[in-house]
Amino acid sequence: MNGKKVLAIQDISCVGQCSITAVLPVLSHFGMETAILPTAILSNHTMYKKWSYFDFAPEFENVFEAWRVNDIKFNGYVLGYLGSKRYMELSEKIFNEFSEQGAKVIIDPVFGDNGKLYPGFDEKYVRAVREFISLADVIVPNITEACFLADMPVPEKCDKAYVEELVAKLKTLTKGAIIITGVEENGKIGEAIASPESCAIEYVFDEKLPRFFHGTGDIFTATHAAHWLNGASHAESCRVAGRFVADCIRATGDNHPYGVQFEDVMRSSLK
Repeated sequence: MNGKKVLAIQDISCVGQCSITAVLPVLSHFGMETAILPTAILSNHTMYKKWSYFDFAPEFENVFEAWRVNDIKFNGYVLGYLGSKRYMELSEKIFNEFSEQGAKVIIDPVFGDNGKLYPGFDEKYVRAVREFISLADVIVPNITEACFLADMPVPEKCDKAYVEELVAKLKTLTKGAIIITGVEENGKIGEAIASPESCAIEYVFDEKLPRFFHGTGDIFTATHAAHWLNGASHAESCRVAGRFVADCIRATGDNHPYGVQFEDVMRSSLK
């Protein structure tokens, strides 16, 4: 273990391999001591026909009081689905009060994909995220989220020239690294990486697989976060994360539509 303690702030879907259900084991597998703070507890993720939802926010102050008494601090944060500005404000409070010196904040905005906002989100929420990502050391939006944050149309095809425009606008919102996922070129898919210390945009591409699964973004962000917090570059962290997600997709059977079987990949790595 490297001694780093990371707090994952997002929802728990009791069934379905996404959010904390995936982020916790993946961060732990890659060497992070992982704590969790659920924003909400769902019976299962929303790809199912029906789900229940329990808002955990009223318990946050009790959690904070216990952490104060026990002097609990964190070296990093991995944030995914939040769902409301209230959780952004509570997260900022955590950053201010429970961080070790130099703690890093990694934010995956999680509010849209395929050119559209997810149900329940609107422009008001996007505006709140625009403000919130000013606190980030790293943001990991997909193409759709990056376009909404930059207030630019979502193109049918996002070439490198358009990515450069996106990055330029996102740099006015955050001083952190920008990693845009889902960038495609010549039949491959990958990430555009803009680091604060460089004017150049770096690209990492890998094979595009013809399958889609819920939760792969959560797994990518957790894998990248673990490697970057352990000292790897953003480019190398993206390469490892992309390969890990691809391996998880390949390992997933056709009768398993609600998430990728990342557990099989982690188990095989121990042989």
